[in-house]
Amino acid sequence: MIINLSKLGLIKVTGNDAETFLQGQFTNDVRQVTDTLSQLSAMCSPKGRVIVNFRLFKRDNAYYLLLPKESLVATIKRLQMYVLRAKVKLEDASDHLYAIGIAGANSSEILTDCLGFAPPTEINACLTVEKITVLKLPDNQARYIVITETLDNLSTCGEISADESEWQLLDILAGLPQILPATNEAFVPQMLNYDILNGISFKKGCYTGQEVVARMQYLGTLKRRMYLAKIDTAQLPQPGDALYISSDEQSVGKIVNASFHPDGGAIILAVIKIAEAEAHKIHWQSQQGECLQLLDLPYSQ
Repeated sequence: MIINLSKLGLIKVTGNDAETFLQGQFTNDVRQVTDTLSQLSAMCSPKGRVIVNFRLFKRDNAYYLLLPKESLVATIKRLQMYVLRAKVKLEDASDHLYAIGIAGANSSEILTDCLGFAPPTEINACLTVEKITVLKLPDNQARYIVITETLDNLSTCGEISADESEWQLLDILAGLPQILPATNEAFVPQMLNYDILNGISFKKGCYTGQEVVARMQYLGTLKRRMYLAKIDTAQLPQPGDALYISSDEQSVGKIVNASFHPDGGAIILAVIKIAEAEAHKIHWQSQQGECLQLLDLPYSQ
Protein backbone atom coordinates (compact mmCIF):
# COMPACT_ATOMS: atom_id res chain seq x y z
CA MET A 1 0.00 0.00 0.00
CA ILE A 2 1.49 3.31 -1.16
CA ILE A 3 -0.61 6.44 -0.61
CA ASN A 4 -0.15 10.11 -1.42
CA LEU A 5 -0.95 11.82 1.91
CA SER A 6 -2.04 15.06 0.26
CA LYS A 7 -4.26 16.05 3.21
CA LEU A 8 -1.21 16.35 5.44
CA GLY A 9 0.79 19.55 5.55
CA LEU A 10 4.17 20.56 6.94
CA ILE A 11 5.17 23.53 9.07
CA LYS A 12 8.89 24.30 8.95
CA VAL A 13 10.49 25.94 12.01
CA THR A 14 13.98 27.40 11.82
CA GLY A 15 16.12 29.90 13.72
CA ASN A 16 18.65 29.97 16.56
CA ASP A 17 15.85 29.87 19.16
CA ALA A 18 13.70 27.20 17.45
CA GLU A 19 14.33 24.42 19.98
CA THR A 20 13.80 26.65 23.04
CA PHE A 21 10.70 28.21 21.52
CA LEU A 22 9.05 24.90 20.62
CA GLN A 23 9.98 23.44 24.01
CA GLY A 24 7.78 26.09 25.62
CA GLN A 25 4.78 25.28 23.43
CA PHE A 26 4.52 21.50 23.01
CA THR A 27 3.59 18.62 25.33
CA ASN A 28 6.64 16.51 24.52
CA ASP A 29 10.34 17.12 25.11
CA VAL A 30 11.55 18.77 21.91
CA ARG A 31 15.17 18.29 23.00
CA GLN A 32 14.79 14.57 22.29
CA VAL A 33 13.98 15.16 18.61
CA THR A 34 17.04 14.57 16.44
CA ASP A 35 17.85 13.74 12.85
CA THR A 36 17.25 10.09 13.78
CA LEU A 37 14.30 10.32 16.20
CA SER A 38 10.83 11.83 15.71
CA GLN A 39 8.04 12.10 18.26
CA LEU A 40 4.32 12.56 18.71
CA SER A 41 3.44 15.85 20.36
CA ALA A 42 0.61 18.35 20.76
CA MET A 43 -0.04 22.03 21.36
CA CYS A 44 -2.49 22.92 24.12
CA SER A 45 -4.53 25.91 25.19
CA PRO A 46 -3.82 27.52 28.59
CA LYS A 47 -6.62 25.26 29.90
CA GLY A 48 -4.68 22.17 28.84
CA ARG A 49 -6.94 21.30 25.91
CA VAL A 50 -5.37 19.99 22.72
CA ILE A 51 -5.54 22.52 19.89
CA VAL A 52 -3.63 20.35 17.42
CA ASN A 53 -1.48 17.21 17.52
CA PHE A 54 1.25 16.19 15.11
CA ARG A 55 4.49 14.32 14.49
CA LEU A 56 7.62 16.41 15.02
CA PHE A 57 10.86 15.58 13.21
CA LYS A 58 14.09 17.21 12.01
CA ARG A 59 15.81 17.35 8.65
CA ASP A 60 18.43 19.74 7.29
CA ASN A 61 18.72 21.56 10.66
CA ALA A 62 15.01 22.46 10.67
CA TYR A 63 12.07 21.19 12.70
CA TYR A 64 8.93 20.04 10.89
CA LEU A 65 5.38 19.54 12.17
CA LEU A 66 3.42 16.97 10.15
CA LEU A 67 -0.29 17.72 10.62
CA PRO A 68 -3.61 18.05 8.71
CA LYS A 69 -3.56 20.85 6.16
CA GLU A 70 -6.89 22.14 7.48
CA SER A 71 -5.17 22.91 10.80
CA LEU A 72 -1.98 24.34 9.33
CA VAL A 73 -2.81 28.05 8.96
CA ALA A 74 -4.39 28.30 12.42
CA THR A 75 -1.41 26.50 13.98
CA ILE A 76 1.11 28.89 12.41
CA LYS A 77 -0.99 31.85 13.53
CA ARG A 78 -1.20 30.48 17.08
CA LEU A 79 2.53 29.79 17.31
CA GLN A 80 3.34 33.21 15.86
CA MET A 81 1.56 34.81 18.84
CA TYR A 82 4.27 33.46 21.15
CA VAL A 83 7.34 34.20 19.01
CA LEU A 84 7.79 37.77 20.28
CA ARG A 85 11.54 38.51 20.09
CA ALA A 86 12.65 34.92 19.66
CA LYS A 87 14.80 34.16 16.62
CA VAL A 88 12.31 31.81 15.02
CA LYS A 89 10.84 31.55 11.53
CA LEU A 90 7.58 29.67 10.83
CA GLU A 91 6.58 28.77 7.29
CA ASP A 92 4.26 26.49 5.34
CA ALA A 93 6.49 23.89 3.67
CA SER A 94 3.65 21.91 2.08
CA ASP A 95 4.18 23.34 -1.40
CA HIS A 96 7.64 21.88 -1.88
CA LEU A 97 7.53 18.67 0.17
CA TYR A 98 5.38 15.59 -0.38
CA ALA A 99 4.26 13.12 2.30
CA ILE A 100 3.82 9.54 1.08
CA GLY A 101 2.59 6.67 3.26
CA ILE A 102 3.82 3.11 2.77
CA ALA A 103 2.47 0.13 4.72
CA GLY A 104 2.45 -3.64 4.49
CA ALA A 105 4.55 -6.71 5.18
CA ASN A 106 7.01 -5.94 2.37
CA SER A 107 7.16 -2.16 2.82
CA SER A 108 10.69 -2.18 4.22
CA GLU A 109 11.98 -4.20 1.29
CA ILE A 110 10.09 -2.02 -1.21
CA LEU A 111 11.62 1.14 0.24
CA THR A 112 15.10 -0.36 0.25
CA ASP A 113 14.80 -1.33 -3.41
CA CYS A 114 13.38 1.94 -4.71
CA LEU A 115 15.28 4.42 -2.51
CA GLY A 116 18.60 2.62 -2.42
CA PHE A 117 18.84 2.58 1.38
CA ALA A 118 17.14 0.65 4.18
CA PRO A 119 14.47 2.50 6.21
CA PRO A 120 14.81 2.77 10.00
CA THR A 121 13.63 -0.21 12.01
CA GLU A 122 12.86 1.26 15.44
CA ILE A 123 9.49 2.87 16.26
CA ASN A 124 9.62 6.69 15.88
CA ALA A 125 13.06 6.48 14.25
CA CYS A 126 13.76 8.60 11.19
CA LEU A 127 16.46 8.74 8.56
CA THR A 128 17.31 11.36 5.95
CA VAL A 129 19.42 10.46 2.92
CA GLU A 130 19.84 12.87 0.00
CA LYS A 131 16.88 14.99 1.14
CA ILE A 132 14.54 11.99 1.46
CA THR A 133 13.29 11.52 5.03
CA VAL A 134 11.74 8.23 6.15
CA LEU A 135 9.73 8.10 9.40
CA LYS A 136 8.92 4.76 11.10
CA LEU A 137 5.46 4.85 12.69
CA PRO A 138 4.17 3.00 15.77
CA ASP A 139 2.03 0.14 14.48
CA ASN A 140 1.78 -3.65 14.63
CA GLN A 141 2.69 -3.74 10.95
CA ALA A 142 5.57 -2.07 9.11
CA ARG A 143 4.43 1.46 8.30
CA TYR A 144 6.38 4.49 7.10
CA ILE A 145 5.94 8.07 5.96
CA VAL A 146 8.36 9.33 3.32
CA ILE A 147 8.99 13.08 3.05
CA THR A 148 10.41 13.99 -0.34
CA GLU A 149 10.84 16.97 -2.66
CA THR A 150 9.71 15.02 -5.71
CA LEU A 151 7.62 11.93 -6.37
CA ASP A 152 10.19 10.82 -8.94
CA ASN A 153 12.16 9.31 -6.06
CA LEU A 154 9.31 6.85 -5.48
CA SER A 155 8.46 6.08 -9.10
CA THR A 156 9.91 2.57 -8.85
CA CYS A 157 8.21 1.75 -5.52
CA GLY A 158 4.84 1.03 -7.16
CA GLU A 159 1.60 2.77 -8.00
CA ILE A 160 0.78 5.63 -5.63
CA SER A 161 -2.88 5.73 -4.57
CA ALA A 162 -4.80 8.93 -3.85
CA ASP A 163 -7.27 7.20 -1.50
CA GLU A 164 -6.21 8.46 1.92
CA SER A 165 -9.11 6.76 3.71
CA GLU A 166 -7.03 3.56 3.83
CA TRP A 167 -4.28 5.39 5.71
CA GLN A 168 -6.74 6.95 8.12
CA LEU A 169 -8.13 3.49 8.87
CA LEU A 170 -4.62 2.26 9.69
CA ASP A 171 -4.11 5.23 12.03
CA ILE A 172 -7.40 4.47 13.79
CA LEU A 173 -6.64 0.75 14.14
CA ALA A 174 -3.23 1.70 15.56
CA GLY A 175 -4.96 3.92 18.14
CA LEU A 176 -3.34 7.10 16.79
CA PRO A 177 -5.79 10.03 17.08
CA GLN A 178 -5.83 13.14 14.90
CA ILE A 179 -7.36 16.33 16.26
CA LEU A 180 -9.29 18.26 13.58
CA PRO A 181 -11.04 21.66 13.76
CA ALA A 182 -14.28 19.95 14.87
CA THR A 183 -12.56 18.61 18.02
CA ASN A 184 -10.25 21.56 18.66
CA GLU A 185 -9.87 22.09 22.46
CA ALA A 186 -12.27 19.23 23.26
CA PHE A 187 -9.79 16.98 25.09
CA VAL A 188 -6.76 17.07 27.36
CA PRO A 189 -3.84 14.98 26.03
CA GLN A 190 -4.41 12.04 28.42
CA MET A 191 -7.97 11.62 27.12
CA LEU A 192 -6.36 10.90 23.74
CA ASN A 193 -4.06 8.31 25.35
CA TYR A 194 -1.09 10.58 24.67
CA ASP A 195 0.45 9.59 27.99
CA ILE A 196 0.45 5.96 26.78
CA LEU A 197 1.62 6.90 23.27
CA ASN A 198 4.60 8.83 24.69
CA GLY A 199 3.24 12.11 23.37
CA ILE A 200 3.70 13.89 26.72
CA SER A 201 6.80 14.53 28.80
CA PHE A 202 6.13 15.02 32.51
CA LYS A 203 9.74 16.01 33.20
CA LYS A 204 10.40 18.70 30.58
CA GLY A 205 9.19 21.71 32.52
CA CYS A 206 6.74 24.44 31.58
CA TYR A 207 4.74 24.76 28.39
CA THR A 208 1.35 26.27 27.62
CA GLY A 209 -1.29 24.21 29.48
CA GLN A 210 1.31 22.21 31.40
CA GLU A 211 -0.15 22.83 34.87
CA VAL A 212 -3.53 21.35 33.91
CA VAL A 213 -1.97 18.34 32.17
CA ALA A 214 0.39 17.63 35.08
CA ARG A 215 -2.34 18.05 37.70
CA MET A 216 -4.53 15.51 35.94
CA GLN A 217 -1.65 13.05 35.76
CA TYR A 218 -0.50 13.27 39.36
CA LEU A 219 -3.87 13.70 41.08
CA GLY A 220 -5.45 10.81 39.17
CA THR A 221 -8.50 12.80 38.09
CA LEU A 222 -8.77 11.43 34.53
CA LYS A 223 -12.37 10.36 33.93
CA ARG A 224 -12.33 9.91 30.14
CA ARG A 225 -10.20 7.80 27.84
CA MET A 226 -9.99 7.11 24.12
CA TYR A 227 -11.46 3.82 22.91
CA LEU A 228 -11.40 1.89 19.65
CA ALA A 229 -14.83 0.75 18.48
CA LYS A 230 -16.94 -0.38 15.54
CA ILE A 231 -20.36 0.93 14.52
CA ASP A 232 -22.57 -1.01 12.10
CA THR A 233 -23.58 1.87 9.86
CA ALA A 234 -23.52 2.91 6.21
CA GLN A 235 -23.15 6.56 7.26
CA LEU A 236 -19.68 7.72 8.20
CA PRO A 237 -19.54 9.18 11.74
CA GLN A 238 -17.91 12.60 12.00
CA PRO A 239 -15.34 14.02 14.43
CA GLY A 240 -17.19 15.67 17.30
CA ASP A 241 -20.33 13.51 17.02
CA ALA A 242 -21.83 12.98 20.48
CA LEU A 243 -22.17 9.64 22.25
CA TYR A 244 -24.79 8.64 24.81
CA ILE A 245 -26.06 5.93 27.11
CA SER A 246 -29.76 5.06 26.90
CA SER A 247 -30.59 6.32 30.41
CA ASP A 248 -29.04 9.81 30.23
CA GLU A 249 -29.69 12.79 27.96
CA GLN A 250 -26.21 14.15 28.66
CA SER A 251 -23.47 13.14 26.25
CA VAL A 252 -20.86 10.74 27.67
CA GLY A 253 -18.29 11.18 24.91
CA LYS A 254 -17.31 12.31 21.43
CA ILE A 255 -15.97 10.71 18.29
CA VAL A 256 -12.40 11.69 17.46
CA ASN A 257 -11.87 9.98 14.09
CA ALA A 258 -13.79 7.53 11.90
CA SER A 259 -13.24 5.51 8.73
CA PHE A 260 -15.19 2.87 6.86
CA HIS A 261 -13.90 -0.70 7.17
CA PRO A 262 -13.69 -2.90 4.06
CA ASP A 263 -15.64 -5.61 5.91
CA GLY A 264 -18.51 -3.20 6.56
CA GLY A 265 -19.40 -0.60 9.15
CA ALA A 266 -17.19 2.15 10.52
CA ILE A 267 -14.16 1.93 12.80
CA ILE A 268 -13.80 4.84 15.20
CA LEU A 269 -11.69 6.35 17.91
CA ALA A 270 -13.83 7.96 20.60
CA VAL A 271 -13.24 9.64 23.94
CA ILE A 272 -15.76 8.26 26.45
CA LYS A 273 -16.33 8.51 30.19
CA ILE A 274 -14.49 5.51 31.59
CA ALA A 275 -17.23 4.57 34.07
CA GLU A 276 -19.91 4.59 31.37
CA ALA A 277 -17.82 2.65 28.86
CA GLU A 278 -17.24 -0.07 31.45
CA ALA A 279 -20.85 -0.29 32.64
CA HIS A 280 -23.17 0.60 29.74
CA LYS A 281 -23.74 0.27 26.03
CA ILE A 282 -22.65 3.43 24.25
CA HIS A 283 -24.85 4.86 21.51
CA TRP A 284 -23.94 7.10 18.59
CA GLN A 285 -25.79 10.42 18.02
CA SER A 286 -28.72 9.72 20.35
CA GLN A 287 -29.83 7.60 23.31
CA GLN A 288 -31.33 5.14 20.81
CA GLY A 289 -28.60 5.36 18.18
CA GLU A 290 -26.41 2.56 16.88
CA CYS A 291 -24.36 0.84 19.57
CA LEU A 292 -20.59 0.94 19.71
CA GLN A 293 -18.83 -2.41 19.77
CA LEU A 294 -15.69 -1.74 21.80
CA LEU A 295 -12.53 -3.30 20.39
CA ASP A 296 -9.07 -3.87 21.83
CA LEU A 297 -6.50 -1.16 21.20
CA PRO A 298 -3.03 -2.38 20.17
CA TYR A 299 -1.63 -0.98 23.43
CA SER A 300 -2.70 -1.22 27.08
CA GLN A 301 -4.70 1.60 28.64
